[in-house]
Amino acid sequence: MSHADDAVTPPAGPTGAPLLRVQGLQKSFGANRVLDGVDLEVRRGEVLVLIGPSGSGKTTVLRCLNGLETADAGRIGYDGGPSIDLAGRVSKADRAAMRDRSAMVFQHHNLFPHLTVLQNVIEGPVQAHGVSRADATARAEALLERVGLAEKRDAYPFELSGGQQQRVGIVRALALRPDLLLFDEPTSALDPELVGEVLKVLRGLADEGWTMIIVTHELAFAREVADEVLFFDEGVIVERGAPATLFTRPEKERTRRFLDRILRPLD
Repeated sequence: MSHADDAVTPPAGPTGAPLLRVQGLQKSFGANRVLDGVDLEVRRGEVLVLIGPSGSGKTTVLRCLNGLETADAGRIGYDGGPSIDLAGRVSKADRAAMRDRSAMVFQHHNLFPHLTVLQNVIEGPVQAHGVSRADATARAEALLERVGLAEKRDAYPFELSGGQQQRVGIVRALALRPDLLLFDEPTSALDPELVGEVLKVLRGLADEGWTMIIVTHELAFAREVADEVLFFDEGVIVERGAPATLFTRPEKERTRRFLDRILRPLD
């Protein structure tokens, strides 16, 4: 397999055991308890979608998984690695291990404005992972072709639409070859007519078998791609289940109220 082929193929790994297991995740900002004992698992090739009202803790979960936030308590473990105790000070080595296993795509693409598209994509593999510039470039070009942006390799971010910039942000995450992709409302900052092009890329990644945790308000999209949906409210998982069940026959009253307000126009 060539480097270009490898760039668009999800990382392989052991099957059976969860890729990621999170137990008892807690996080407070001052007196505000944002996460209150969150447990979740995701297996390789699964798509986990987190939904719920703003401020319910969804984004904080992703930031804790990627080491961008320091949790107050809980454990995070990836297959093939130790379970990391988040109570107290997490070592630099453990934090680096968490970041090596996952890559995050933010609401705002956060591209370096002074770098071209290609330079933005190869920066991480070269600087953080020690990939040669030639191999990183081959990987980046294959991924840009994958998302329909091959002709934009030498463009600067200000020359791209919001949807194109977000697709570059996705490519930048894929170029790191993570086991787990984390998406924090990747379409929320886009104009409505640009949302579809980003969702199309995410559908393709799901079809290819990438493991993903996605925070989104696009519930029709969640219904289509998710293996499991987790409904968050006030820092806890109120309900979880397959989308066909949770979106049509939720068990909890709080879930029903949320879906009645947001989802009914989709039916």
